[in-house]
Amino acid sequence: MESRLNCWEYKNCGLGPDGHRISEMGLCPTASEHKLHGVHNGDKAGRACWVVAGTYCGGVVQGKFAQKYNTCANCDFYQKVLEEEGSKFQLTLNLMKRLRES
Repeated sequence: MESRLNCWEYKNCGLGPDGHRISEMGLCPTASEHKLHGVHNGDKAGRACWVVAGTYCGGVVQGKFAQKYNTCANCDFYQKVLEEEGSKFQLTLNLMKRLRES
């Protein structure tokens, strides 16, 4: 299996595990969301960041899903995951259901 980048690696934001900006801004929620671990072969929610509320994309908290999805759908990382996963791409609605499960 080809190695796939997580969002914090692709964006080089420094807010993923062991990131150089964690002390400044905290760990991004994608790097601690266990319910999406393994989705699209990512670590935690690192390859499903568009469904996680409160991400720090662009250095600014992006808010809830409804507030950020249009921006995320046009993001180069989202497009990359969509292309890399092809027919194995997991639909956003299914990922959101996984987040709601306890």
